[in-house]
Amino acid sequence: MSLRGKAADAASELDKVTRDRNEWKAQAERRAAELDDLRQLVEIHEAAVGIQPPRWLTPARPKRHRATVCTILSDTHFDEVVRPEEVRHLNAYSRTIAEMRLRRWAEQVIRVSRDYLAGVDFDGLVVMLGGDIFSGSLHDLAETNEDTGFGSLLHWSGQLCAALELLAEEFGKVYVPVVVGNHGRMTRKPRTKLRARDNLDWLLGHYVATHFAGDKRVVVSVEEDTDALVPVYSTTHLLTHGDQVGGGGGIGGIWPPIMRMVARKQQSYPAGSGFDLVVMGHWHQLIAAPSQGLIVNGSLKGWDEYAKVSNFRPEPPQQAMWLVTPERGVTITAPVFVADRKAEGW
Repeated sequence: MSLRGKAADAASELDKVTRDRNEWKAQAERRAAELDDLRQLVEIHEAAVGIQPPRWLTPARPKRHRATVCTILSDTHFDEVVRPEEVRHLNAYSRTIAEMRLRRWAEQVIRVSRDYLAGVDFDGLVVMLGGDIFSGSLHDLAETNEDTGFGSLLHWSGQLCAALELLAEEFGKVYVPVVVGNHGRMTRKPRTKLRARDNLDWLLGHYVATHFAGDKRVVVSVEEDTDALVPVYSTTHLLTHGDQVGGGGGIGGIWPPIMRMVARKQQSYPAGSGFDLVVMGHWHQLIAAPSQGLIVNGSLKGWDEYAKVSNFRPEPPQQAMWLVTPERGVTITAPVFVADRKAEGW
């Protein structure tokens, strides 16, 4: 081969090596960028896990005539479908209806605080995310769900953030503790190890935390535990979903098994770190009994096929709301009604 031919071959080989090098360099830069993005997300997520409640919840010297509004958002069962003809035309539910009810929930929390609790200055708002935000794929629910679990997560993370932004504009300070329910789990049977991390509610909490990472008005704390202790002045709430309660089908209803669970949880907490009030969802029955140390939430979804077949009493779609003061603890409780049959078109 002539020198010219060898030079041409060498030049061609050099071009190939240069192209390969540039491609590898570009891939390395893309991987580095992806790694940086993941590291930032991990840092945000780790900061959200078990974050301490903001100081405004427990001021050293609380002022008189001030209060903190508390509410719980749970058992929304987003993207489940309830057909009116299957529930005696007492309810309906779909993605469109759920969007309307979520916004109405936020608007009603503002309305009740502004119009019915006049004369009180608010230090802020506590929104407890109590689990079962998604219906998931348990039992036969997935047959009518409007989307997959991850599709639901993608859609509703934005909707929830919009609702919290609306509340932040009104109250200025919002604290959002997050625990998981049972419907969002990714396994058929409940698990004990990594119970929170294997749940769509946990991931939703981190999406919300990421969204508000640069917003000082909203603090989000995503629990690795099934419980969260939420202090408001001198009143400590224990937030849990409520699926650890067994029974409830007897003549006494859900009271006996719930109170047994409350007593056992009191025993499981070390001395000096207990709680004054248990707040839970799961049962889709609104019970406001702060004098008994208990608030049980209703549901955004409302009465469904399971409740009808089980012969449970119909209950309107509603969420719990209450007022906490430094002097008296929980002083006022109120249901937040979220359904508008005419507007929802059923």
